[in-house]
Amino acid sequence: MTPPTATQVAPETRRTPAERAAPAGRARALRRRAPWHLAVTLVVLVCAALLARHHWPVIEAGITRLEDADRGWLLLAAIATVSTWPCSALAQQGAVAERLPFGRLAAAQFAASAANHLLPAGLGAGAVNLRFLNRRGLSMTRSATALAVKATAGAVTRGALIALLALAGPGLLSLPRASAVAVGAALVVGGGLAVVLCRPLRRAVWTVLADVRAVHRLPSRAAALWGASLGFAALHSLVVIAVTRSLGLPLPSGRVALAYLVASSAAVLLPTPGGLGSLDAALAFALALAGAPGSAAASVVLGYRLLTVWLPLIPGLAVLGLLVRRKEL
Repeated sequence: MTPPTATQVAPETRRTPAERAAPAGRARALRRRAPWHLAVTLVVLVCAALLARHHWPVIEAGITRLEDADRGWLLLAAIATVSTWPCSALAQQGAVAERLPFGRLAAAQFAASAANHLLPAGLGAGAVNLRFLNRRGLSMTRSATALAVKATAGAVTRGALIALLALAGPGLLSLPRASAVAVGAALVVGGGLAVVLCRPLRRAVWTVLADVRAVHRLPSRAAALWGASLGFAALHSLVVIAVTRSLGLPLPSGRVALAYLVASSAAVLLPTPGGLGSLDAALAFALALAGAPGSAAASVVLGYRLLTVWLPLIPGLAVLGLLVRRKEL
């Protein structure tokens, strides 16, 4: 019997011991990281439970009010919620020059929205999108820059909407004009100094600006980036407006939209998973300043969270697992 040739040897036999040990090492690393992720999630859930217990009378009144909400307005809010994921996919497509498969990109955004509620400060969504773009052939650097371009466009459009609503409805913001100007000037000066004095930050900003210029050489990509970023913020505002109208609250739509945009911008400063707790408190506070009673503001926040977080969470995690299984991530 002749010995097997090199081509007849099984692939597992031809692998070196180091190559065979690599998957086991990665599995051990994942097992080591899993307890930390679980611990962070448990801490957030415990804090949220304690906060809910402290404010339970207001939350209970809000739930009772939400049970009698108008179903037509809630349906509109649900449609607006579903539309946010294709809108997010279109914005991500606008941030890169390469053509991406839109269906899988939209599925990745849906999965990213679920992953975003497991890790703080948007790390879950960033990791999903980063992996998706890398699997599409973009380098890690270009994938990260594409995410930064999308985030920059989102922040700029959100700020533009806040400015337009504040100018269109004088008095919607409670800050005096001089104070608002002073705060804006301080932010601009502080950001400028940070860019000038911090070399890594300056390098990152120039990299993002270079990719922004590259995207704007393609009018269709620029239109997708800015139009979808504007639409994403507007759709989330529409969800809050529709929930408010379903409860019969006589608040102007512009005031509700401004309250949501300001609250969501402020919640970014607190790195909690999906803005859990930070966005809820900021939105309830902003709606109360806009004229909503405490229990009504709690109902709006609960309705918004139910539509945008809790109902899509399990399907989003299922889509995430499916994308991983099909090696899309």
